[in-house]
Amino acid sequence: MTLQVAKLEPGLLQAISSYDGCETAASCFACGACSGACPVEKTVAEFDPRKIVHMVSLGMEEALIQGDIIWACSQCQSCIPVCPQNVRCADIIKALRQEAQRRQAVDKGRLKALGQFAVVDPGKCVACLTCVRLCPFAAPKIVAEGYAEIDSDLCRACGICVLECPAEAIELQISPEARGAAS
Repeated sequence: MTLQVAKLEPGLLQAISSYDGCETAASCFACGACSGACPVEKTVAEFDPRKIVHMVSLGMEEALIQGDIIWACSQCQSCIPVCPQNVRCADIIKALRQEAQRRQAVDKGRLKALGQFAVVDPGKCVACLTCVRLCPFAAPKIVAEGYAEIDSDLCRACGICVLECPAEAIELQISPEARGAAS
């Protein structure tokens, strides 16, 4: 990847550092402990939490906010306890995701395609409440029209609702991590 200085945003590190858990982003010295503990890094070739934190420090805003790599993180937080500098990679990636949404660089269609949340087919849903009862994140709700709808902000793409829906009305696209593990 060629770095074009004109495309760097020097204020990105400061903007991301203002998010909760991201205050120490500038402390990363690229030791690789986060990458060694990351399960996604093992399955998605282009994903590396150390690289993402470094890209934030460099100001590579466009590549991070517009790209897909920040959406590969499973948010398992395995990277957090291993960092000797207390850099919270998962929180930095979460902040980047929030920035992408705030800037409208990503829409629900793209998030659905990236496997970030489940979607109910209203024509198949029988409003049995199975998804509502089983979701640990309280994402599904039965709407006035008589079918379930999943709140994309609450959904963690765990797939429980997809597996348990008796009407097979819920769909979840395969995540980048799962695609990498399957190959």
